[in-house]
Amino acid sequence: MSAGKLPWFNSNGTSLKPYIIGIAGGTASGKTSVSNRIIKQLGVPWVSLLCMDSFYNSLNPEQIAAAHRNEFDFDHPDAFDYDKLFSCLEDLKKGNKVDVPVYDFATHSRLKETTPCYGANVIIFEGIFALYDKRVRDLMDMKLFVDTDADVRLRRDIAERGRDAKGVLQQYNRFVKPSFDEYIFPTMKYADVIIPRGLDNSAAIDVIIKHVQRQLDERGVNLNGQISELLPELTPNVQLLEQKPQLISIQTILKDKTTTRPDFVFHADRLSRMLVEQGLNHMEYEHIDVKTPTGSSFGGKASKSQLVAVSIVPGGQPMEQSLRKVIKDIPIGKILIENSSKNEPSLQYQKLPHDIASKHIILAQSEVITGGDALMAIKILLEHKVKQENIILLSLMTTKTGITALHKAFPQVKIITASVEEYQIEDGNEIKGGYGNFLERYFGM
Repeated sequence: MSAGKLPWFNSNGTSLKPYIIGIAGGTASGKTSVSNRIIKQLGVPWVSLLCMDSFYNSLNPEQIAAAHRNEFDFDHPDAFDYDKLFSCLEDLKKGNKVDVPVYDFATHSRLKETTPCYGANVIIFEGIFALYDKRVRDLMDMKLFVDTDADVRLRRDIAERGRDAKGVLQQYNRFVKPSFDEYIFPTMKYADVIIPRGLDNSAAIDVIIKHVQRQLDERGVNLNGQISELLPELTPNVQLLEQKPQLISIQTILKDKTTTRPDFVFHADRLSRMLVEQGLNHMEYEHIDVKTPTGSSFGGKASKSQLVAVSIVPGGQPMEQSLRKVIKDIPIGKILIENSSKNEPSLQYQKLPHDIASKHIILAQSEVITGGDALMAIKILLEHKVKQENIILLSLMTTKTGITALHKAFPQVKIITASVEEYQIEDGNEIKGGYGNFLERYFGM
């Protein structure tokens, strides 16, 4: 079970369950394309996409032989494990981490490894039988059916998947069409909205997105993340570095598009060290008496906290050097999160220091935009029994959207940042008022 709270809270701090959208339709109808369009335009910090193909049953030797002869019906309801599917969606609805199966179509079996998935703001589940099982349907907040002509689906299956036309026609006539007519098409009656022509029907998709946004707003979710009333102090656990002339001059250099890479790296490292130094002020210290070189006594302080750092890769890597320069011999763990343009963070790798549960954590991320990758990283730490109050997130720049999502989800986590910007994407997918492509400018990629 996943530790910690759900990633969504309303303005009163009440926890909200993830919003689940189910998208069904025939093979090659455009379900995935519609899902990606919704993810891209919805504008929430964290959306997860779950595909029904992950839940195929492993085949026995006789079935594998039939599959190799193209004689096994993968479009039949019995080809899927609905118990596992329901269990995964139910846990995600509760905000728990789940291990999604990985299906190998070469061996027609599930691999031993799984893909971790976390309870997100919005979960989109798509598949040909997404609306087939009543238990699964009952978990959904919205049910969609993508209705695309058979001729269009056939052309897509051939063109987009690189399949042989003759083989596709044989499969279509023997399995795909009968299954669609008997099992998939009838599930259309369960859909709240039917989308004719799939992705080509942009008007219908826009209406759906606006409807979902209204429903989320009614739940008390502020999608715009406006927290200007909390600036500059924000809250006791969210701190903006004091905007003194020295800090502003560093920000000016970093935001200047004419700044050379060596100067950008130098000042980014300097700003990182300022954040690390400020973070150390939030650690636990105890009184200690020492003798000075002159023989007198000095009543000082010594750290009680056992410190480790965790870098959210790749965004936290530019801050690792500053962590090592400020804190001698600090262990640094890694959490590799792939955060696509669809706002769908995906855990790729993690390696954390030993006995991390008893330590204080400095979590490093150069920029917090939507907050999705940082949300996932914090949930991973909580699953390793780290206490919220022992986590300090350091970020050179945040947006109001990202910082709101983080603070509402994990109010005891301390967040220290040098800059809070408006979440407005300019041309080139860059934040208005931000550093441009930070990693590209830092590493010279």
